[in-house]
Amino acid sequence: MGLNHLPDFLEGAIDLHVHSAPDVDRRRFNDLELAQAARDAGMAAVLIKSHQNSTVERAWLVSRCVPGIRVHGGLVLNETVGGLNVAAVHLALKLGARQIWMPTRSARNHREYHREAGGIGILDERRRLLPEAEEILRAAGEAGCIVGTGHLSPEETSMLIEASQRLGKPKILVTHPEWGPTYHALDEQRKLARFENVFFERCFVSTTHLCGCVPFETIEQAIAATGVERTVISTDLGQPETPPPAEGLRMYAERLHASGFSVDDIRVMMQANPERLLGADVRKEAR
Repeated sequence: MGLNHLPDFLEGAIDLHVHSAPDVDRRRFNDLELAQAARDAGMAAVLIKSHQNSTVERAWLVSRCVPGIRVHGGLVLNETVGGLNVAAVHLALKLGARQIWMPTRSARNHREYHREAGGIGILDERRRLLPEAEEILRAAGEAGCIVGTGHLSPEETSMLIEASQRLGKPKILVTHPEWGPTYHALDEQRKLARFENVFFERCFVSTTHLCGCVPFETIEQAIAATGVERTVISTDLGQPETPPPAEGLRMYAERLHASGFSVDDIRVMMQANPERLLGADVRKEAR
């Protein structure tokens, strides 16, 4: 099958990691434009992420303004929402959050990587998971919500995943493990893949100049090492200087297909796995 005869990979695709306005960072689309573009591309759902505040309320409203696609939101536990704020998590879950991210730009690991002071960690002085982090895992598991590892260090991510085994086994999505600040060696990824509640989110933006131009071969090797059944393909796009999210997702799929991944493999990573993580309501609630 040549590239000119590829199926439409975006038909029914789900992107669990997209940025849009309103935001303090410049974004290519606002929420409505993002939803409309994704719908027009044939996608089933998107999940909007903000480093600063909840997107749950925005997603609820946009999904009712733009028929034909389901728009989900979540909450990133950065300083602007109080860090590991259990009350904020419970509120977001009650409002329908589909992903709770551990700290990203406020993470101590992120700050240390960029030679900045401060930051939020999830371990105490004895390298044990903080009670707040445990409660967040428990609450997310009860709600069927994804827990994204954000910009935690590999050590913190491992501790989080190990603790999740006794705290309801919430769905854990390891955030862009190829990117510099959150880099996980292949051996580490293989170890984490042994846990049945763990998936890996491999983002298109990691291959761009914004994130160090990670070679596609690095992502392809990681997929082969951990398995298609544990991989979610997302974009993390929305920046004006990168491709539009839907275009980036299509480029990603075509590159993976050209590298030897089958059409079925790609659909598992772009449709089945994200839908499994979101829950069975994705297509049912689309209008």
